[in-house]
Order: sequence, then structure tokens, then C-alpha cells
Amino acid sequence: MKKNIWIVVIILFMAFVVWLIMTPKRVVASKLDGFATCIKDSGATFYGAFWCPHCQAQKKMFGTSERFLPYVECSTPDGSGQLQVCKDKKITGYPTWIFKDGTTLNGEISLVDLAKQTSCVLPQ
Repeated sequence: MKKNIWIVVIILFMAFVVWLIMTPKRVVASKLDGFATCIKDSGATFYGAFWCPHCQAQKKMFGTSERFLPYVECSTPDGSGQLQVCKDKKITGYPTWIFKDGTTLNGEISLVDLAKQTSCVLPQ
């Protein structure tokens, strides 16, 4: 009898683990979602490379709102070259921001400076 109880407990536990794995993860809205969307809507573009620590730091400034950024990956998958889209834009360093008016800023740009450049409201 005890053996049967343990089998039921193990089956229930495994079912629970499968349920946890299969349940879609909810992304909680961030206070920067609207800001990042506004930057994208302003016509700005953020060029970077997956291996670039400054690009990772720039993305980290936005937290989960990173997914709304107008990001263009410039690196080839193996990290040894640059994709044509970035060559065409003459991107020579990462991160590079190009704005609708043609202004280019290189390096990690503060959220305050991005707000000024795009006229997007930075939430407090």
C-alpha cells in the first residue's frame, strides 16, 4: 500500500513539474515599456553586437523593456564579421544609435540623453 502511495506522489510531482515547464511565462509590464516604444516610434535605431559588453549594458538599462528597442544585430553569428545592413550604415563601433534626423551617437547613451534626442518622456 505504501508503495502505491509513493508512486502516486511521484506521478503528481512529475505532472506538476511538466505543468510548470509548459505554462507560458508572463512578462510583467515595466515602467520603461512606453519609453522604449517611443524611442522605436521616433525613428531611432540601436546597432550593436551580441558579444559587445557596452551593448549588453545599454540593453540592461531598459530591463525587460529591452524587447521594445529598435535593435539591429550587426555581428555575424560566429562573431567574426559584420552583417551587410551595418556595413551599409557605416557602423564602425558598438553600440551606435542613429536617429531620424541623421544624428549618430556612439557608446552607451544615458536614458536622459536618449529622451532628449528622441523627445520621448522618461518616466520617473
